[in-house]
Amino acid sequence: MTKYARVSTDDGIRTGEYDDGVVATDEGEYVVGEDADLLAPCEPSAFYCVGRNYGEKVEQMGYDVPEKPDFFIKGPTSLLGPGEDIVYPSFTEELTYAGELAAVIGEQCHDISEDEVDDAVWGYTIMNDLDALDQERRTARKAFDGSAPLGPVVADIDPVGLDIETYVGGERRQEDNTENMFIKPRSVISFLSERFTFQPGDVISFGSPANPGLVEPGEAIEITYENIGTLSNTVVE
Repeated sequence: MTKYARVSTDDGIRTGEYDDGVVATDEGEYVVGEDADLLAPCEPSAFYCVGRNYGEKVEQMGYDVPEKPDFFIKGPTSLLGPGEDIVYPSFTEELTYAGELAAVIGEQCHDISEDEVDDAVWGYTIMNDLDALDQERRTARKAFDGSAPLGPVVADIDPVGLDIETYVGGERRQEDNTENMFIKPRSVISFLSERFTFQPGDVISFGSPANPGLVEPGEAIEITYENIGTLSNTVVE
């Protein structure tokens, strides 16, 4: 299993293999927190986000089980890096979170089969699908600036069978396994690729388990996926 990170250094932005806080690039090695700062692992032209993909989530929201992926799109200004503050939006009083597995596309592709997905995907990371619940319609709720914290690294792993936990303010709010998705990641990517041409760095997320409770300024949201790591961001006013 290989992990990759994108970092800001005195030499510019670099991407390389990540191991225990050290990023190895062609130009040399950088220690995160000393001579490098973690950035979001990619710069997507779009986020393709699937919802209603876990049993508990469907039950929580009263949705029907989808026969095909139920998706929406966030724009590139939704991106927020690991460790960056989540500014509580002025237009909502009901901000919530969703700890999601996300694929990062590695090459331009269109209309690929499930068997071709692994060749097109760079790896998998974590996305927090922030949601302003009191806004009307999905775009207003989910596609605002900074609504997609992403990271901390990209891991070359099998996306099925990964444990997930989310803590908010030190309290565990989510616990599940990607085996319990209704529609598995490779099927989702193949389905969406028939409709869209993916560019390198584009992100596809696969939905979230049930996420009880809202978030408030001062609370840290920590989302952990097995074999990837923990995406952590703090909500501020």
